[in-house]
Formats: sequence, C-alpha cells, structure tokens
Amino acid sequence: MKAFAQEFKNQCIYQMELNPPRIKKCFDQLSEEDVWKKPNESLNSIGNLVLHLCGNIRQYAISSLGQSPDVRSRSEEFSTTGGLSKLELIQKLEETVSEAVHTIKNVSEEELMRNRMVQGFNYSGIGIIIHVTEHFSYHTGQIAFRTKQLKNKDLGFYADRDLEIKNED
Repeated sequence: MKAFAQEFKNQCIYQMELNPPRIKKCFDQLSEEDVWKKPNESLNSIGNLVLHLCGNIRQYAISSLGQSPDVRSRSEEFSTTGGLSKLELIQKLEETVSEAVHTIKNVSEEELMRNRMVQGFNYSGIGIIIHVTEHFSYHTGQIAFRTKQLKNKDLGFYADRDLEIKNED
C-alpha cells in the first residue's frame, strides 16, 4: 500500500502542478479587464474562477487533509468583481497550490483512507485528492477556453511535444 499511496500522490501532484503555468499563459494573453469580464450573468469571470479554485483547493486539500480551520467563503469567490490584479491572482493561486502540494505530500496513509465531511460531502482522503485534481483541471480548461474565445489564439500548451507518438508496448 505504501508504494501505491506514494505513486498516487505523486501523479495527482504532477497533474495539479501543470495548471498554474497554463493559467499564467492565459493571463499573459489577457488584459486586466478581460480577467474580470463576465460573458453573461450565468457565467463567471476568469478572476472568479481563480478565486474559486483557491477556495476549493484550500477547503478540500489544505483544510480537510491538513486538518486546519475551514475559512472558505464560497459566495465571495463568485461575487467579487475586481480588486485583484492578474499578478495578485496568479500569486494567490501559486501559493495555494504550493501549500496544497505540501499537504498532499505529507498526508499519511491513515488519513488517505479516513472518511470525513467536506462541504457537506463524504470523502476519503483519496477522494479529496481526486476531487481537487479533477476540479482544478476542469476550471483550468474553462479558463483556457475563454482565453481562446477572447483572443482567437492557440495557447501552445503542448507546443514542445509531439502528440502523434504512439503508445509503447
């Protein structure tokens, strides 16, 4: 179990750490105004999505797995309409991810298996890490889509890779 737990944590951390540079690449294409622009009332701004990611990662990984106080105010993540620059948003995201990665690296096998309530949902530690990883990727994809929609540019996330390589036996 120990080798499995370590590999699981390593793979999830790897996936999580792909996202901040991708979001930063999006921010490099966007104006400060673009980051806070809401396409319509049913959609969130990119700035709101970054605040939401920080809140979700903090509540699930840092607070629950790290057993620290839950200080999340989810409604503020979506009601904020500015006040933070692109640089401040990226710094907040990078600091949150760094803290979450540290927490995940150090979580015990016992805590990976323990069930607990987070945001009203019952998750094991493994479930929490899966949730954080997929949720982060989901919203990173939304940010990339919105950036491409606004700027009509390929973001080059895989520009340094040959994606035509076939699987090895």
